[in-house]
Amino acid sequence: MRIAIVSDIHGNRTAFEAVLADLRQTSPDLILHGGDLADAGASPEDIVDRIRDLGWQGVVGNTDEMLFRPESLREFAKQSPKLQPLFTVIEEMAAATRATLGEERLAWLRGLPRVQIHGPMALVHASPESRWRAPAPEASDAELESVYSPLGQPIAIYAHIHRPFIRSVAGMIVANTGSVGLSYDGDRRAAYLVLDGSTPAIRRVEYNVDRELKALSGCGLPHADWVARILAGACPQMPVESGGEV
Repeated sequence: MRIAIVSDIHGNRTAFEAVLADLRQTSPDLILHGGDLADAGASPEDIVDRIRDLGWQGVVGNTDEMLFRPESLREFAKQSPKLQPLFTVIEEMAAATRATLGEERLAWLRGLPRVQIHGPMALVHASPESRWRAPAPEASDAELESVYSPLGQPIAIYAHIHRPFIRSVAGMIVANTGSVGLSYDGDRRAAYLVLDGSTPAIRRVEYNVDRELKALSGCGLPHADWVARILAGACPQMPVESGGEV
């Protein structure tokens, strides 16, 4: 069985459409999503509606939770008080996206499960215990085993960090899908994962980044210029306020 896992679209319709075209070529038996569908992009409602129409199963991401349960961001922000200006920017963006989506779409996001298990594979957004924290690609084998072995499956797949990788750890495979809509690894192409039996592979898909940058500039999302800089550089960075960087 071939399973495709598409995650962290973040409202980027241009990248999503390119991935859909690529999926028609790879023809997986099942397509799952890994969460973080709508927030921080120009087309949040279009992404949610399209995935619902396609009938993809998936898991809830941290920014999905932030949209239907705003206090989750504040709870996470308390752990890093020095980054409060950053979280203020994120909260302003989330409020705008929340209003765009409306209650019915938010209710659908609220109903997403935390884990999907299909055959030997378990999928979570970040980790089994948290939608907000996950190991980096540079994490030790011991950390990856500690975090993902509780899933009880020989293949653990997660998203969240926007940096795809595949590792063999203590008799299990741990893999990250990367991000469709907001890469952090220096490669502007969309990323998703295909699991062919027990063999995972990362696929990268070219898309028109400039087209999406234009969509961001005209969408009215607060701090869209910040998202545009991340999208253009495929690298995380801090937002900029009138007085300089946050």
